[in-house]
Amino acid sequence: MFPNVLYEPPTSFKVGQPTDFAPETVDERFVESNGVFIVNDQGTMYALIAICTHLGCPPNWLEAQNKFKCPCHGSGYYRNGINFEGPTPRPLERAAISIDPDDGQVLVDKAQKFLWERGQWDDPSSYLTA
Repeated sequence: MFPNVLYEPPTSFKVGQPTDFAPETVDERFVESNGVFIVNDQGTMYALIAICTHLGCPPNWLEAQNKFKCPCHGSGYYRNGINFEGPTPRPLERAAISIDPDDGQVLVDKAQKFLWERGQWDDPSSYLTA
């Protein structure tokens, strides 16, 4: 007999210092390991969950086109996560983001999600201001 164990990455993790993220960029370093894009956009930093809201495929960041594009059915999202093309019904979701008071690193918590259509992107826990 073997235990039925499934490894899942932690929902809360640190991604580095705020200065590690250049202005006007999408950081893809944490997509494979933790399933989030870290976006630094016009003085606001947020963590977009890398799951297309159409059928759950992982979208890709296309730097040359300045958009996220889902390879499964062609859904497209602006850098801020708002959908603009394809069959996706709504924008990407954001994860909670904060500064760890102990070491000043950016802390992301995927257990808490923020949905644009519910007005939750205005919640201070869904973004950081630079």
